[in-house]
Amino acid sequence: MSALPEAYSSPYSQYLEQELRSDHAGETGAVYIYKGIIAVANLRKDQELLYFAKHHGSTEAEHLQLIESVLEKKFHSRLLGPWRIAGWLTGAIPALFGKKAVYATIDAVETFVEQHYQQQIDYLQKKGSHEEILKLLIRCQADEIDHKNEARSKVTPPPSFVLKWWCAMVGGGSAGAVLLARRI
Repeated sequence: MSALPEAYSSPYSQYLEQELRSDHAGETGAVYIYKGIIAVANLRKDQELLYFAKHHGSTEAEHLQLIESVLEKKFHSRLLGPWRIAGWLTGAIPALFGKKAVYATIDAVETFVEQHYQQQIDYLQKKGSHEEILKLLIRCQADEIDHKNEARSKVTPPPSFVLKWWCAMVGGGSAGAVLLARRI
């Protein structure tokens, strides 16, 4: 028998529960990306980067609260510690190399997140259910698109081979993290 005990029942389908768990893990990681950027920007006394990270970080913290308002704690990923560390490093490492590396990293992360949210939005629109969740995802996606566009506008000239490689690694890592967060 594969049924979960009553204490573990979710108001969502298995698909939606897994997606919301991955969203929660992703927003947790995003909050820590900006904490990593802030840590390095403070050391470097880089006011532009500090403003960028604080502004975007507060939006990500708001997204995290929104996801937590619809996903009970018992359904959160059990890997939040590693997501926080990975997020912090994803922000701090490029910040060590300067603004361009940070902006390119944010562009890569937000490009992935935009697509990830779009898959969920498409699913909910097709199903015609969970209007509240749909509105939440659309709102979060719009903010992520704004973050992506702002970061992308600041990456000039085109990124170097090493920076392109880093961004591909960040995008692939984001995809791998989603697969893992859906399950654990």
